[in-house]
Parts: sequence; structure tokens; C-alpha cells
Amino acid sequence: MSVDVLLQSIPPVLVYLMVGGVIGLESLGIPLPGEIMLVGAALMSSRHDLAVNPVGVGAAAVVGAVIGDSIGYSIGRRFGMPLFDRLGQRFPRHFGPGHVAYAEHLFTRWGTLAVFFGRFIALLRILAGPLAGALKMPYPQFLAANVTGAVCWAGGTTALVYYAGMAAEHWLARFSWVALLVAVLGGVIGTIALRGRISNQIAELAAQHDREPDPVTE
Repeated sequence: MSVDVLLQSIPPVLVYLMVGGVIGLESLGIPLPGEIMLVGAALMSSRHDLAVNPVGVGAAAVVGAVIGDSIGYSIGRRFGMPLFDRLGQRFPRHFGPGHVAYAEHLFTRWGTLAVFFGRFIALLRILAGPLAGALKMPYPQFLAANVTGAVCWAGGTTALVYYAGMAAEHWLARFSWVALLVAVLGGVIGTIALRGRISNQIAELAAQHDREPDPVTE
């Protein structure tokens, strides 16, 4: 079975459910490749021989992001900062002291803007909802930043990948895979540069956390 036949056999509804589900779980606080799922689905929507609709892809991503973040917010508000201590012990690569301290620093400095721009940063996509709840950010403010961030991120990513795929298919006929290559290379370069800078700051915060004495229990 060829790749084209396999793609044509996938129901569009299944694509939307997968996009919304993966992004929702990622926003809830589970490390999953939500952005990769969104890019792949948006690229599928650019294929004229597939029934996947870019509006459906973007809408599914927005709904998943808003619902996932809201559930994460509720969990964070219920369990507070001790939740991250437990998560850090079990998943230090994603919820270590440096990661949480970095995200908390951004929240303290930028407030609701950290929720908005956090949608564009992998680390904050995972931590934004639970951390906003743990820090007792007012939910109406969180929801407004969450929705606008999700719309800009999902809509912008879908539109960018969709039109890149359309252009590649139009000008390069059967070589529409070039759009995927360009998107992947651009994403990888940008991600590596941003991740390197963030990783350095996380390492510094983690080292600072290790140097601090344990609080005295009264």
C-alpha cells in the first residue's frame, strides 16, 4: 500500500480527533508532540486529494488546547505547587526544579502574557495550565490569554503550513514533500536555537535551587 493510498484511507474526523486529543493532553501537562501533530495535519489539509480541511484542523487544535489548559489549570489550583515537587521526582526531564523555576519566573514577570506566548514554547505549553492554577491566577484572565494564544498559535501554524504545502504542490507538482522538508528544517533550526537558550537558563536555575538550603520545617 502506497503512502498516498494510506493517507486517503484516514477519515478526516479521525485526524481532527487526534489533533485535538494530542494537543489537549499536552496542554494538560503530558509531554506529547502536539506541534508535530498540528504541522502534519495542516500539511495533509494542503493536499487537494485529501478531505482534511484546514479550518477543521485549526479548530480542533484550538478546542484541544483550551480544554487541556483549563483542566490543567484546575489540577494546579487544586494541588498547588507541591504537585510540581512530586512530578519533578518522577519526571525530572520535564518537571525538574529548573523547569518549574524558569516557568514561574516568566509567570511572575509577564503575568497573563506568559500564558499567551507560552502556547508557542514547548516547555510552557506543558506547564502553563497547571502552573497558572497553582499560582492562583484568576481564571477569567487565564482563559482570555489561553483562548487568544491558542487561536494565534493554532491558526497561524495551520495557515503557514497549509499555504506552504499548497505552493509546493502547485509549483512542484509531485514534489510537495519539499514543503514538509522546509517546515521541518525551519522548525528544527528555530527549536534548537530557542531550546539551547532556555536550557542554559533552566540549568542555572536548577543549580541555584540545589545551592539553596532546604526550608526549615516548623
